Amino acid sequence: MIELVLPVAGDVATAAGRIAPHVRRTPVFPTVVDGRPVTFKLEHLQLTGSFKVRGALNALLAGGATGAVVTASGGNHGIGVAAAAARLGVRATIYVPETAPPDKTARIAATGAEVVHHGSRYAEAAEAARAHASRDGSRYLPAYDDPDVVAGQGTIALEIATQAPECDTIAVAVGGGGLVSGVALASPPGTTIVGVEPEHCACLHAAIAAGEPVDSPVDSIAASALGATRLGRIPFAILRDANLHLALVEDKRILAARDRLWDEFRLAVEPAAAAPFAAWLAGDVPGDHPCLVLCGANAPWTPA
Repeated sequence: MIELVLPVAGDVATAAGRIAPHVRRTPVFPTVVDGRPVTFKLEHLQLTGSFKVRGALNALLAGGATGAVVTASGGNHGIGVAAAAARLGVRATIYVPETAPPDKTARIAATGAEVVHHGSRYAEAAEAARAHASRDGSRYLPAYDDPDVVAGQGTIALEIATQAPECDTIAVAVGGGGLVSGVALASPPGTTIVGVEPEHCACLHAAIAAGEPVDSPVDSIAASALGATRLGRIPFAILRDANLHLALVEDKRILAARDRLWDEFRLAVEPAAAAPFAAWLAGDVPGDHPCLVLCGANAPWTPA
C-alpha cells in the first residue's frame, strides 16, 4: 500500500498565501437564533459557489499549473477544478456520474472544461477518470483524498479563527472528508470539530465505526455534494486524532434548515450547506458559540 503523505498545519498556512490572489475571503455572519448565539461562515459566496475551488487552486498551484488535469465529481469539486484550471490555463476533463445535477454539469462546461458522464455513482466516475489520467498522462486530482486539496480546504478555518475568535466549535457538512479534515488540521487548539452527515449518506460515521474507511450507502437529497461512498484515507488519518464530534441529520431536517436560512436571513444555499444548521437546530452541535460553515450554493433554488 502506498504510504500516505499527510498535510500539517503549516501546509494550510502556505496554501492560504498561495490561493489568496485567486479566491474570496468569505464573510462571517454572527446572529442569534432561538435565543442561542451562532455564526455562519458564508462560504457559499465563494467563487464557483462552493469551498471546493480553494483545494483545487492550491493543488494545481502547488503541483505546477501545467499540462492537463482530470478529476471526478458529483458537481462542486468539478466546478472548482474546472474554474481553477481555466484561471491557470490548464486543460481540464471532469467525469461526472449520470445522476449529477444538470445545473452543476452546465457550470463545469461553461468554464471550457470537457464533461464526461460515466456510471450511476461518483465511485464509478472516479474509476473512469483515473483510467483516463493513466492513459494520457494527465494529472488525476482527487476530490478529497489529496494533501494539497485538504490543505486548501483548511484555509476556511484560518479565516474563521481571525474573523470569529469567539467561536469554540466549527461544524461542517461531510462528503469524502476533505473539508472537515482540513478544518480540523487548521483550527485553534481546543476547537471542537463537528462532522455533519445525512443519515443515509454517512461515510465518516461508517469509517469511525469500522476503524478504517469502508464503503457505505449513498441516499440523500444532498448526495450530489456529500455522496462519497468511502471516506478518504488522508482525511481519516487526520480525523482519528481530532477533537471530533459526529452528527447525523434526516433529509427532511436538512430541507427545513435550508428553507429557514432563506426565510429568516435570505441566505440561499444548497441542501448540503444547510446540514450543519439542521444539526445545530436539533441540538447536536456542542459549544457555547459555534460557527456553521455554509459550504455551497450550486443547486436549483426551490425552497418550500
